[in-house]
This record gives sequence, C-alpha cells and structure tokens, in this order.
Amino acid sequence: MKIEQIYTGCLAQGAYFIESDGEAAIIDPLREVEAYLNKAAQHGATVKYIFETHFHADFVSGHLDLARKTGARIVYGPGAITGYQAYVARDQEVFELGKIKIKTLHTPGHTLESTTFLLIDEQGKEHAIFTGDTLFIGDVGRPDLAINQNLTKEDLAGMLYDSLRNKIMTLPDEVIVYPAHGAGSACGKNMAKETWDTLGNQKKTNYALRNISKEQFIGEVCDGIAPPPQYFAKNAMINKTGYESLDHILKRGRVPLDVANFEAIANQEGALVLDTRSAAAFIDGHIPNSIFIGVDGNFAPWVGALITDLTQPIIFIAPEGREEEVVIRLSRVGYDNTLGFLQGGMEAWKAAGREVATVESLTAAEVEARLTSSPAPLIDVRRPGEFESGHIEEAINAPLDFINEYLADVPREKPALVHCAGGYRSVIFISILQARGYDNLINVEGGYGALSATGLKKAAGLVG
Repeated sequence: MKIEQIYTGCLAQGAYFIESDGEAAIIDPLREVEAYLNKAAQHGATVKYIFETHFHADFVSGHLDLARKTGARIVYGPGAITGYQAYVARDQEVFELGKIKIKTLHTPGHTLESTTFLLIDEQGKEHAIFTGDTLFIGDVGRPDLAINQNLTKEDLAGMLYDSLRNKIMTLPDEVIVYPAHGAGSACGKNMAKETWDTLGNQKKTNYALRNISKEQFIGEVCDGIAPPPQYFAKNAMINKTGYESLDHILKRGRVPLDVANFEAIANQEGALVLDTRSAAAFIDGHIPNSIFIGVDGNFAPWVGALITDLTQPIIFIAPEGREEEVVIRLSRVGYDNTLGFLQGGMEAWKAAGREVATVESLTAAEVEARLTSSPAPLIDVRRPGEFESGHIEEAINAPLDFINEYLADVPREKPALVHCAGGYRSVIFISILQARGYDNLINVEGGYGALSATGLKKAAGLVG
C-alpha cells in the first residue's frame, strides 16, 4: 500500500494518490492531471476511483479530465447531484482497492455532501482518513459555503459538530488525518502549517474537538469568519455541473501573440491584460492599464478574489518559459478564457515603440523622511487581522481583498503611500487603481516589515 500527499502551495491544497496491488485511487485532484497519470504509470497501476470529498469552492477539481483519460469512476458522498456521470455512494459503503478498502463516512457540515473517506489497510486496520474540508489540522471547515438557500451557517455548524463526534472522533487515536487544505487556505480560519497529523493529537490540540456543547461549538466555529472570496460559489458550481477539458484551454491560451495582435485583442475583445511577472519588473515598466498579479505569489487565489467575471477574456505577460504555467494556474480557479500571451514580453513591447507605464516606489527610510517633512496618506492594504496585530499609527486600512469598498479612503488627486506586508499586494492594489485613473500612488518597498524597522510610530498596544 502506498499513500502520497501531493501538496500545492499556492492553493494550500492536498490531493492524494493511493495505490494497492496495481490499483490506484486519487482523492481531490487538481485541474491538471498529468502528475496523477505519471504516478500511476510509475507504479504500474490502473486508476480505478476518483474520490471527491465535496464540491470544492476554492479550486476547480481535475475529476472530469482524469475520468476521461483513465475511465476511472468518480465517487461522491451521499446527497451529491452532478451534471455529469458520477457514482453517489451510500454512507458506510465500502470500495475495494487492491488489497485495501476505502469506506465512505458521510460527514455533512462544511457542505451537505461533505464526506470523509476511511482507508482500511491490508490487515483490516483503520489506517487513515481523508477528511476534505471537514477536519483540518488545528481547525475545521467553514460552514457558510453550502449551495443551499434554506440553511444558515449555524445549521451547517450543528451538522459539523455531529459529524465530527459521531463519525470521526470515534475512530482510533492512531488513525492519520489527511485534510484537503493547510495554512493559507480561506476554507478555514486558523489551520496549522502541518499538512497531516494523528487523530489522537488533534483530539488534544484542535479547538473544535474539545469536550464542548453543540451551542458553544456553533458559536466558536461561526465567529470571525471572513466573507468568502467571490469566486468560491462559482467554482463550487463548476465542480457540480462540469467544465471544458484543460487540453482545450491550454491549446487556446498558450498562443504567442505579437504586439499588434496583442493590442487588437485587448482593444477589440475587451481582454484584460494581466501581468504575471515580478512586482519589481512591473514597477520598472508595464503596459498601461494592465493588472499585476505575480505568478510567484498566491496567484490563483488573488485572481479569484479580484477578477469577478470567470468568463473575462485574458491575455497576459509572463516570465519567459512560464506561459503554460500561467494558463494552468488560471484554470485552477475557473478562469478558462485565456487567449494568449505577449511574445517577447515587455522587450517586444518597448521595441515596437509602445507606451510604457511605471510605478513610483520608495524605500522605508525614504517614506519615513517623506512623512516627517510632508505628511501624506499611508494606505495599508493588509487584511484586518494583520492590521490589528500591528500597524503604523497614521495608516489607513484598505484591504486588497475588498478594494472596491475602500475607494473613498484613497485620494485620487494627491500622492498616497501604499504598503502591504512585503510588497506583493501593494503592487496589485496600485495596478488596479492605476487602471482606474489613480496616478499618484507610491509603493512602499518591503512593506510593513520594512516600515516597522524605522522610527515611524506604531499603534500603541498592538505591536508586541
């Protein structure tokens, strides 16, 4: 028996490859499926099952393409209704995989169809659970994402309490917990950096598994949940109803475009120009009105949070040799209408004599001197929790996640200094507002990390 966690950092997502005696199962696969096909080939195994723990909201699963390429059966838990062929398992149903078994444990709460898959090894021992978004390491799944207008988050949280205590906590302490996400995912509130643990240790350390009443559990789980990113409900619906093959999306999206064709698509088809290079490269020179979201940051989640239309035509500038990667990572969150990239990048754009825009950028020391001699608004685009844990005293919090709600706090006619934690989100923020006519925004290099090392006064009681 082999179990391998395939972890994708930018989505903080864990998929799983399980193999026994020449048969394999994949749990919660990502959109691109070659990694799973290669692993099956390496082990001389046939992919028999694709288990989906629920309708994922934070990424588009690879279940359909994987089923098309392998003939494997897609399996959901009780209550799942799909727009494509899938097997809906009964609670406690057992699936044989080589010399092991995988048992369905219906664990509603995160969503109604949420299911945990229990692996029973060759000796009949309960070995591991694949919990999806039901149980994380240090946390549990948020209960506010179900596609059902008749249930409140409190209703779902109550179901989650019962699922945890009646289906999961009754298992032996030595059972290994393999969740679908780790720290950094928006599917929970406070996940640990570890990506697996024993159930016994989680019973000791996970706040949600304490000996508390259902009412107390509901209150704690529902407290402090940030609004979900706008793309979550859309991705869940895509996973429920189906989608276009990634092979077709790649064929359409990795087309090299010369400057003239790139401009024509932007102007005639209303395509969004997305710059995926580094923040420093964007600051130094970019196409006017392009939006920066660097491929080396939390690329897909920020695309999903900030580009509201999944059908938006997109053309892009990428680091050389990474064009296909950009198309794949866009498709992971449902942005499938990519129409090509600028061949030759910014060098080709400049060589063609086209206009180049820049972003003014200052070091933390220069910001300190400027604020001392000539006060200017200081815009902190980190999330509220980050801001509350420590900020420069005069800063205004305008979180990038909800940029449209804070436009009144950003001056259009006079200079303003913009910072985040390290310099990635601030450039995204500036690029969006530059495209809307805000021409006086200045980036703070190094973000709050650099500013906190200066003599600028920090908010009392919030920095420790």
